[in-house]
Amino acid sequence: MMTKAHPTRAERQMQFLYGLRSRGVTDGRVLTAMEKTDRALFVKGHFADRAYDDMPLPIACGQTISQPSVVGLMTQELQIQPRDKVLEVGTGSGYQAVILSHLARRVYTVDRHRRLMTEAQAVFKALDITNLTAFTADGSFGLPEQAPFDRILVTAAAEDPPGPLLAQLKVGGIMVLPVGQSNAVQTLIRVTRNETGFDYEEIRPVRFVPLLEGLGKD
Repeated sequence: MMTKAHPTRAERQMQFLYGLRSRGVTDGRVLTAMEKTDRALFVKGHFADRAYDDMPLPIACGQTISQPSVVGLMTQELQIQPRDKVLEVGTGSGYQAVILSHLARRVYTVDRHRRLMTEAQAVFKALDITNLTAFTADGSFGLPEQAPFDRILVTAAAEDPPGPLLAQLKVGGIMVLPVGQSNAVQTLIRVTRNETGFDYEEIRPVRFVPLLEGLGKD
């Protein structure tokens, strides 16, 4: 009796990309950036063999690495241009930040957990990414010393878009973030700053860890 061979990593990545397209990630630049970013580099331990599954997975400090199709859709909604300066709030594993680095001129990413930042920076260094700067900081206040930003991506849920982040968005800039109560399904929204204020558009239901103020204990 013949046994079925396990798919190779290349085959799994091909299936992974096909799955992204089938779930609505259709922007060619975003797909290319995700193809260049091997999720297996960011998933460790017991869950390493699930790296190419379209599901969120636990990482250290009680956080998660987001579902790839959600990462792709959020990135697509940002509409990043090659000259853009981007702020990511919630580095986590670093997976999303690396994808952003393939699309933007400059990426700043912040996380409140020092352990996560140390691990993510080790991956950034191994990949020799030169346009990505990472900080351990309270991301709910953004990075005022680097503002304004063309694009802001928040990977944790707040009840409302944080005022400091709205203030750091350029006119014409876009912010994508989940909003809602932390113990319920949230809504992913896109905020566009115009000359007189902000336009808000609901995208889809999502579930993210809560956006917390202050630094983590680890």
